Amino acid sequence: MNTLREKGLGIWEKYLTLWVFLCIIAGIALGRIFPGLSVTLSRFEVAKVSIPIAICLFWMIYPIMVQIDFRRIIAAGRTPKPIAATLIANWAIKPFTMAFFAWLFLSVVFKKYIPFETAQQYRAGMILLGVAPCTAMVLMWSYLAKGNMAHTLVMCAVNSLSMVVLYAPLAGLLLGISGIPIPWATIAFSVLIYICLPLLAGYLTRAIAIKHKGLDWFNHKIVSPLKLVSIIALLATLILLFTFQGYVIVSLPGAIGMITTGIFANIIIVFILSYVVAKLIGLGYEDAAPTALIAGSNHFEVAIAVATTLFGVKSGAALATVVGVLTEVPIMLFLVWLCKKTKILFKQKGDKNGNKNLRYGLSQMR
Repeated sequence: MNTLREKGLGIWEKYLTLWVFLCIIAGIALGRIFPGLSVTLSRFEVAKVSIPIAICLFWMIYPIMVQIDFRRIIAAGRTPKPIAATLIANWAIKPFTMAFFAWLFLSVVFKKYIPFETAQQYRAGMILLGVAPCTAMVLMWSYLAKGNMAHTLVMCAVNSLSMVVLYAPLAGLLLGISGIPIPWATIAFSVLIYICLPLLAGYLTRAIAIKHKGLDWFNHKIVSPLKLVSIIALLATLILLFTFQGYVIVSLPGAIGMITTGIFANIIIVFILSYVVAKLIGLGYEDAAPTALIAGSNHFEVAIAVATTLFGVKSGAALATVVGVLTEVPIMLFLVWLCKKTKILFKQKGDKNGNKNLRYGLSQMR
């Protein structure tokens, strides 16, 4: 039975790129064939966060939380290098590189194809996206890359706290606008749904199951099936995202391509820079991968909430943040693949006595 489950999961993970592509196509098709579906689903939201997507993300992240040995999270928080690298990449580098690439592609490279005012709107949306560090989806990217999940969780918590303090002043600086509103409700609800609830559910599930049934039963009867649940929830999230917003790809392909170019360049550059720095400061692969992945990804709900508040729901700025949502997932999956292919470049994490595979992340099942 376990062999069948492992084979089934292997098929899902091995051909994940194919399933992602098919889900993107399915989402766009649903949005075009049944336009009323996206309108109906979009009504179910709290603080600019879609409830259907929040449910899917919960089931994507909860199976990951279940696998974390929660006793190691404190130890992970005491390791400063990955946290420092993440903070520097997310707040001292990525917002400024995004602002640069937004200017380069939309005001220089594609200048003659976009009206000035429209280009300014697109640039504003890209900047708002670049200033918002990811706090949810990166858990999935780190999991797929077989990174240190305890450190990933700590870094997500640090990003959530720092975003409350740094988002508004940094966005205001780069946009040249004073009084940028902080989407308190969006940040709070996102942290609650994407981190707190899955964390609590995962902790309780793990603690109760191991106490009453043992670690071996827990790994085989709970962890193994939930791995597949996490992958399916990711694919369901993709279908929903492209059902909601996929129409923009069909209706405005030129604008989407131009915005995507800048977003893609920023993600790749920041990822590579963070990955190289992680290597130079001596991080093992399990810490280097999530450090680079979290540096490259963005918190789209916060960016969309601020863009619609400042510029309006039908503005170019709001469109640019939506494009960020649609393009980030395929790009991040590519970076997950790249991490796994370059794992050999990093030393095994060990202590001063040379013991290998000291990991703060997943339980013995990993």
